[in-house]
Amino acid sequence: MNGRKTTLVTVTATMMLLGCEFDSAAEADHVRDLQTRAIGSGKADWGHWGSHTDKYSSWISHSNRLIPIYSFGMGLESVSGENSPYRSVEKLERLFGSVPSGTINPEAEYFDQTDVYSLQGAAAASGKKRIILFVFDGMDWQTTWAAAVYKSGAVQYRDGRGKGLAFQDYSGADTDFGYFVSSPHNDETDPDVNTQKLRKPAHTSSGGYSARFGGEFPWSKPLDPLYHIGKGREFPHVYADSASSATSLCAGIKTYNAAINVDSTGKQVEPIARQLQREGFAIGVVTSVPISHATPASAYANSVHRSDYQDLTRDLLGLRSVSHPAKALPGVDVLLGAGWGEDQQQDPGQGQNFNPGDSPDNRYLAADDLKAIRADTARPWTTVLRESGTIGSKTLAMAANHAVDSGSRLFGFFGARKGHLPFQTADGDFNPTVSAGPALGGLSLPRPAEQYSPADIAENPTLSEMTSAALQVLSSRSDRFWLMVEAGDVDWANHSNNIDDSIGAVLSGDAAFQTVTAWVEAHGGWNDTAVLVTADHGHYLVLDKPEVLVEK
Repeated sequence: MNGRKTTLVTVTATMMLLGCEFDSAAEADHVRDLQTRAIGSGKADWGHWGSHTDKYSSWISHSNRLIPIYSFGMGLESVSGENSPYRSVEKLERLFGSVPSGTINPEAEYFDQTDVYSLQGAAAASGKKRIILFVFDGMDWQTTWAAAVYKSGAVQYRDGRGKGLAFQDYSGADTDFGYFVSSPHNDETDPDVNTQKLRKPAHTSSGGYSARFGGEFPWSKPLDPLYHIGKGREFPHVYADSASSATSLCAGIKTYNAAINVDSTGKQVEPIARQLQREGFAIGVVTSVPISHATPASAYANSVHRSDYQDLTRDLLGLRSVSHPAKALPGVDVLLGAGWGEDQQQDPGQGQNFNPGDSPDNRYLAADDLKAIRADTARPWTTVLRESGTIGSKTLAMAANHAVDSGSRLFGFFGARKGHLPFQTADGDFNPTVSAGPALGGLSLPRPAEQYSPADIAENPTLSEMTSAALQVLSSRSDRFWLMVEAGDVDWANHSNNIDDSIGAVLSGDAAFQTVTAWVEAHGGWNDTAVLVTADHGHYLVLDKPEVLVEK
């Protein structure tokens, strides 16, 4: 028996051990069945993840694809086309410190991820009072396409802005569409979270983007399939992680992977939220994943490494941290997300400042820090945590009402397995199937499906409900506010090469977007509001037959 057949037998046997059924007759859920079958056989004629067309899963990390962005209440012309930094040697040198090989492109229509920061500043300068940044973590054009095809029930487009999702179709405001480069400054840096210094600021792998090899458009087929994963024959530009890319979105700089609002030398930079906070804006952060994961942390905090979770939470909550030991940051006005239930005794990535206490402590929120904010009388908090026997949507709504009535800030802490909200699947249920895991013989072994109890579903609010609560509280605290909403489970689904979870995560975020547009329409309209919907980086889904996603 050859190696590939042996691997397929191993995968199939593992599927059986996991209790995974991939007989279509036993499956009523179309996309779930597609995912289960693809993992079971190791291939699918309708699509794959990675550069190997004969394998369903051959790459479970990020890519350097161009990333789509949708704007509402403002345009993108100030940064795109003739204004693109990728047409200018001078601008590229400011971004990367040099001009990365193959990156200059006199015809570039795309712009840079750091320009999203500039757009937010421009919105504030133009008088916009409500600035909302939607980050669908890991959602590239192909991920969006898959969700749009499924939701609309047809393959309505093969390039461009697309249609079928709310953020593609919404016409209640002036809207624009573009795409940008998400590549970081560099990949290899060795930070010390205890000293907040870099041990090795030097690097060998740098960012950049070659339109020749990667394509002029997000939907382009790459000339070299390995280019998007940083392994191209020429110009192997590295791809971004969520920390460096979110720092670009929020602070307007290129930096190394794993950095949270520090530059490539380790120097702290101030994100747009803190700049606007000094001008009187209320600040909110909402996420479907742990509260101090890279994207929500980059909205406000500083650290030389993204894994210093408790300290990043301290910055968000306005407590002294390893990055701000003498004087704490003011803290945000609203912080809603996940991480609940993730207790552990040790976490080496957090350094000496990790606080386990006498027994395992929450990885993202130290028990002492929760006590501290509950005791804060100068800038009081209303706090709400997942609680046994309660309905998460109701407890959050009650907490939001109390925060408004009392004039306090709002902190909500929820989650299920691994600390995130339950994964919505494509059909709107919470019933994931098997995903891709570690590779064996060139194929990814299946990873068991996540399972949720009725309590997991009932005791957690949805991303849309958290967004609604944030809007309610922020607008009560100031007539000007900045809000980040992160659909972080898109990234988790794509890392697992799970098309069912991926589509469900996009649809969950799309519902939160509809919550925002409904709120704007009910509160004065778009004259005072700017919304940017985008992602921090891409993955590597390839849809060969998108029509297969349409239910028969």
